[in-house]
Amino acid sequence: MTLLAHGVGSRTDLPIPLGLALYGAGAAILISFVVLLLFWRTPKLGGADSGRPLPDAVQRAADSRAVRTVLQALALAVAVLVTAAAFAGPQETARNLAPWALHVTFWVGLVPASLLLGPVWRVVNPLRLLHRALRPLVPAPVAAARLRSLGLWPAAGFLVVFLWLELVYPGRAEPTTVAVFLLGYAVVQVGLALRFGAEWFAAGDGFEVYSTLIARLSPWGRREDGRLVLRNPLANATATPAVPGLAAVVVVLLGSTAFDGLSRTVFWQTGPGAANDTFSGTVGLVACIALVAALYVLGARLSGRLAGQPEAVQPRRYAATVIPIALGYTVAHYFSLLALDGQTTWILASNPFGLAGVDLFGTYGNEVDLTAVSSDAIALVQVGAVVLGHVLGVTLAHERALLSARRARASDQLPLVVVMVLFTVGGLGLLFGF
Repeated sequence: MTLLAHGVGSRTDLPIPLGLALYGAGAAILISFVVLLLFWRTPKLGGADSGRPLPDAVQRAADSRAVRTVLQALALAVAVLVTAAAFAGPQETARNLAPWALHVTFWVGLVPASLLLGPVWRVVNPLRLLHRALRPLVPAPVAAARLRSLGLWPAAGFLVVFLWLELVYPGRAEPTTVAVFLLGYAVVQVGLALRFGAEWFAAGDGFEVYSTLIARLSPWGRREDGRLVLRNPLANATATPAVPGLAAVVVVLLGSTAFDGLSRTVFWQTGPGAANDTFSGTVGLVACIALVAALYVLGARLSGRLAGQPEAVQPRRYAATVIPIALGYTVAHYFSLLALDGQTTWILASNPFGLAGVDLFGTYGNEVDLTAVSSDAIALVQVGAVVLGHVLGVTLAHERALLSARRARASDQLPLVVVMVLFTVGGLGLLFGF
């Protein structure tokens, strides 16, 4: 049984011809761009101070230290259970809870959880609890000021490490590998937090930063005065601070998903990746991230040059507009993985250590229901997610241009829109084995 060949593989069951899907997707981006230029001539989404305040009871519960401590303690208990199961449970990958819990339920499940609940991992992150417990035992942080200058670059680096493990490392599905990663990640993250302060997690914990970025497209937001509000998800994305490293995080997410799609194609499997070794996989992952970065930076800087704005700040300024694109790719690649393979986590959770006669939830003998989602539904979700993500990206880019300049001309935004069209066509092509 093959585990964690992330992405849904090359599909030939698309209900419409691939060529029509590619042309239609590209046309949708261009048409939406023209419509925005004609009918969206002033900023409309609102900014960091927009939104309807939530009731005081909700605010108090969300900000309660006691509530967060309880949630973090529960998350820590689950993490300890998964790690223990990795060491002491069945060592056959298909019957061990840990790989499924980490690579499928946690990593992929962060997306719907963050969209529905907001930056959920920032609230329940068990590493924050460990840091608070250890903080009185060590000297005060000595490098907090340096952390602010790093921005989100540390998170981008840790995401690359995890994505390399997930997509390249041959032993990624082995329970021992999962256990070592979880323990190593916890030690490094808590150690860095003790040096830099609790603010480290918001800048250096790749999972927390990932969840926070996805939550930028949720309806839950927080005004600059700290008040929780309900507002347009696109307004949340517009209010994303343009901090250093933001573009790097988004590019890493987009480029790694592109590599996941590329690694499923016949071209890769019979060509550059035929050896199926760590070296070729590493080169492919780095190359995909670098290509996405080069295209994005080129498009953003050309748009800035045409608009007469500083080119160096454009990639950071427009980085939030790529969040829905990265989200669209993620949903397209991993929707079926969560819906189908995600069932395995709940099956194995009924007996995490594989003990005879144990079946806590009565599901241990169940099989994965491969008919839970039809292939047509999967294909439609894939195409819809990619196209919708790019349309929203164009919309956010147009709003950002209006906020950055008194008069946004079509020619100013065209380079970035062309790059988005290339991402759309390339993403769909890789997704369906083109």
